[in-house]
Order: sequence, then structure tokens, then C-alpha cells
Amino acid sequence: MARYIGSVCRICRRENQKLFLKGDRCNTEKCAFERRGYPPGQHGQGRIKFSEYGLQLREKQKIKKMYGLLEKQFRNLFEKADRTKGVTGNNLLTMLERRLDNVAYRSGFANSRNEARQLVRHGHFSVNGRRVNVPSYMTDKGDLIEIREKSRAVARVVGALEGAKRREIPQWLELDAANMKARVRDLPARDDLTAPMQERMVVELYSK
Repeated sequence: MARYIGSVCRICRRENQKLFLKGDRCNTEKCAFERRGYPPGQHGQGRIKFSEYGLQLREKQKIKKMYGLLEKQFRNLFEKADRTKGVTGNNLLTMLERRLDNVAYRSGFANSRNEARQLVRHGHFSVNGRRVNVPSYMTDKGDLIEIREKSRAVARVVGALEGAKRREIPQWLELDAANMKARVRDLPARDDLTAPMQERMVVELYSK
């Protein structure tokens, strides 16, 4: 599968926003966006004026990169959100948040979504007692996500849970760090997402 393997710090600089793609490192002075808060490349420090289409495209790219999806995955999820009853933009963000790799990250089991995706793929998680290794698995209200018994000594998971004590866990999730479990208390609402995202632009882009 095609996957971006370059420096993720360039993505934050390109989108002119800190996307926290490297976990706790993004909160330190080593963060590349803090040191060089302008787009990469020889013309990065010049004036850039986007058209309406350009602004919509950049917003779509930002959200797509934030959650680590490929274009086809993101487009398919948008079409599913468009078919679902309700506001398409809100449906899209709710579906992105409900992905198992995102829930694992939000719950504090990983320092970044990329790390959470890798842990899921390697079979370290179970949902309602059943092993799940598909990052795009859509969690639902009441689901119990936990680290499998044989994976509870994995250094990355233990370290991430230590860091989770300093991170705010969303209200729609309930973390039991001692037992390495998390429960989806409710489906995420738009007000639960604090990252600046303008999903309306994505809807307008795909509606053309």
C-alpha cells in the first residue's frame, strides 16, 4: 500500500498548523514547526495567495494527513458520510474519530495516530473481547477497547499510558489506565473536536 514515508514535520509546515504527528515531541522545543513555522522549500518564506479552490484543497489535505488516510480511503469515507443522515461534514469528522486507530490514540495507548495504527495492525488490541487488527474498524457506543493480555508489557504502550496522564482524554471516552482498557461512552460530537478544522470546505470541494 502506498504510504508517505518522508518527514512528517514537513506536513505540519506545509499545512501551516501543528498536527501533532510525532506525539509528545511536538510539545517540545525540538518541534520543527516551532523552529521553522513556514512551508518547506526554497519559496516557503514567500507570500502565498490561495484561490478558493486552493483553500479547500489545503483543508482537505490537512484533515486527511492529520488522520493518516490515503486519498481513496478519505474519499470513500466522505461518500459514506454523505449517504448518512445528518450534516455531511459532521458525519465525516465523527467517522474519522470513531476509527480504531484514532480511538487508541485518543485513549492514550499510543503517542501518535501513526503509532496507534501500527499497534493495531500488529494485533495488540481487542474490541469487546475479539482481536481486531484493522485500523479503520469503526467503533461504536459502548465498545470496550483493551490491550491484549500478551501485549501489556509492550514498552511503547506502557510509555504512552504514562504520557496519557498529562494528556486530556476526550469526554466521549473513558480510560482505565490501570487495566489498560478504554470504553466508548458516546459517539463523538462536533463540539468534542478542538483541532481547528473547517469540514465545510471539504464538503464544498467534493461537491464540485
